[in-house]
Amino acid sequence: MNSVDNGRSLLRSLNSQPIKNILNVDECTEPVCGQHAKCFNTNGSYYCQCVPGFQANAQTTNFTAFTGVSCLDINECLDIQDVCGPKATCRNTMGSHNCSCTEGYISSTGQKVFHSNEEVTCEDVDECLDDPSICGEQGSCNNTEGSYICLCRPGYSNYGNAQARCIELNCDAFKTKGTSGQSLPGLQDILSLMKGNCLELSSGTGQLHGETVLEKLFTKADEVLSSGLPWEGSQVSALLGSVENAMRLIGPQMKQNHTRMETQYTEAELQVWRQRAPPQGPLSMSGDQARLDMHWETAAGNGSYPGFAMAALVTYKGLESATNHSFPAPPSDRPGHGHSFQINSKVVTAIVSNPATEHLDKPVTFTFSHLQSRDGGVNYTCVFWDTQRGKGAWSTQGCRMVRSNSTHTVCSCSHLSSFAVLMSLYELKDSFQLQLITWVGLSLSLVCLLICIITFCCCRSIQGTRNTIHLHLCICLFIADLVFLAGISRTENRVGCGLVAALLHYFFLAAFCWMCLEGVQLYRMVVLVFNTTLRPLVMMAAGYGVPTTIVAISAIANAQGYGTDRHCWLSLENGFIWSFFGPVCVIIVLNAFFFIITVWKLAQKFSSLNPDMSNLRKIKTFTVTAIAQLCVLGTMWIFGCFQFEARTLVMSYLFTILNSLQGVLVFVMHCLLSKQVREEYAKLLPCICPDLSQKKKYSELSSSQQASSSQASRSLGSGQNTGESQI
Repeated sequence: MNSVDNGRSLLRSLNSQPIKNILNVDECTEPVCGQHAKCFNTNGSYYCQCVPGFQANAQTTNFTAFTGVSCLDINECLDIQDVCGPKATCRNTMGSHNCSCTEGYISSTGQKVFHSNEEVTCEDVDECLDDPSICGEQGSCNNTEGSYICLCRPGYSNYGNAQARCIELNCDAFKTKGTSGQSLPGLQDILSLMKGNCLELSSGTGQLHGETVLEKLFTKADEVLSSGLPWEGSQVSALLGSVENAMRLIGPQMKQNHTRMETQYTEAELQVWRQRAPPQGPLSMSGDQARLDMHWETAAGNGSYPGFAMAALVTYKGLESATNHSFPAPPSDRPGHGHSFQINSKVVTAIVSNPATEHLDKPVTFTFSHLQSRDGGVNYTCVFWDTQRGKGAWSTQGCRMVRSNSTHTVCSCSHLSSFAVLMSLYELKDSFQLQLITWVGLSLSLVCLLICIITFCCCRSIQGTRNTIHLHLCICLFIADLVFLAGISRTENRVGCGLVAALLHYFFLAAFCWMCLEGVQLYRMVVLVFNTTLRPLVMMAAGYGVPTTIVAISAIANAQGYGTDRHCWLSLENGFIWSFFGPVCVIIVLNAFFFIITVWKLAQKFSSLNPDMSNLRKIKTFTVTAIAQLCVLGTMWIFGCFQFEARTLVMSYLFTILNSLQGVLVFVMHCLLSKQVREEYAKLLPCICPDLSQKKKYSELSSSQQASSSQASRSLGSGQNTGESQI
């Protein structure tokens, strides 16, 4: 009983005293609060708070990791009105913000970027004091709050751009008397309209409403273009020049930085750059049938208008029919062949505020849509209207065609003017004949090459190193001709066209490599009499390994060089075509060297005391056929160089004929002219034509009977004569 009472008293004493030395767990040792939050430990617990610049996404300040609350950035630029003060702009950052003065102002501390709590103010910049010549010699500068204004003297203008230098305003460009092409109906109205506006600007106080003047200009231009009369070159020059000068005057007066306007006969896109920073970066404008890509630096020029530039693209609808004359001279390599030219795009004029556009540092690019889509038989040329050629004519100077297909042509030009795409139709009448020769000739060539391949594989009497070389030569030519026939003009699919070009590159190179091996073999037969064979591994490495290496390096260096818009062949740009012609030239030179040595050695052996005539005649025959073969293939690709580059008619026919008949020539030289092959064909012929075999046997039997009868007659006659003599 006493022990129970003692236990109870012990428990009461423990409950009456606080528990000491129990450890508290600090939850903040681990990142439990998430990003942008700070952890605060408490006795037996903790809580989280967002760091300055962030706020919780719930209506609470304190939270724990289990409440699902996160800290979001506070956008001081939106939440705090005028946080940076007047004349300054705010840029929000993660957990903070930055301030910078607007254009025309500078911070009191000279800092470009500052914080709102730094007590920085933005002060006006006196541009007139900093740069006294900012308005030019003929202008006076007035400083305004955050900007400045240039006031021009009479006869000078900044074309409505108050921050541009004042330059002399030349209204003589719109003179109405003595203008070339003044007989063109409606042209005088355009000149009168623009001269009046020009004189108003030159007064120093006049201002123009650009959109209104532009609409009036195109209304007058529509009247001119709708006349439908035959146009002379001087009239075309007068219209294009008048519109170009008018756009330079109107552009700076436009209120909007980007304007599009379209009428019945004209379409225009106009862009204006108005910023403190100099114009820079790419610039693109387009119409329904044309697109212009250039740079703002080209439009601005030498900086006569700092912070200002204008560019416009005007498309004329129907002017192409009025300018289908005064074409450039036809190519000199086509005498005696009928040809015709035709404008196959809309005529466009590119205008910029830069007055010096004769020689541009950065070429401009035009993309024209063709008015007529043609798959073949034509050439496309990029031309511009040259007012210096007589009364005005199309010229190719300073423009080149980048690429072209049946629907579009891309042109690159080093100057600005009025442009179009010229379509030459001189090849239309020849395309069918060339295609017919190609199809018939290559089909015959493929049949002959296939016969050669079967012959070299099955004819046992001619097996050897030279036969192996001829076999692989025929295989390469067969595949190359087959790919050429099926895919040389299939340019619709860019990837497929590139693959066709790569295959042609590889197999034609391989054919030349096997021809080079034949030259090496002939050299060894004459010079190294007792070592005339080549190892198969060496031949395979030279015949297929060398072209594989060349094609692989070419593809890695310039994969885009395989396939063009006209042919599935190697591109002529950047000299990529020499990845084929270079090795071919080297092989031709090497073979020529080997053949010269071979012929020289043969001549020595023929003149020796005891020549092996049968062997020497065989080597002589081999050499002649090899030289003929090299001449055919080498000459073909000499013409092919001009065919793909210049597209001349004579070269086209020569290349097509030689390319189509090379298989026939190989069959004749290596099969029909070989006695061993002819004997094998003679043995094989009766198996193919049994009737011919029976006729041959009947012919042999008849000949045998006739021979026996003749012999019996001679014997009888001989016996009679003998008898008579004995008598």
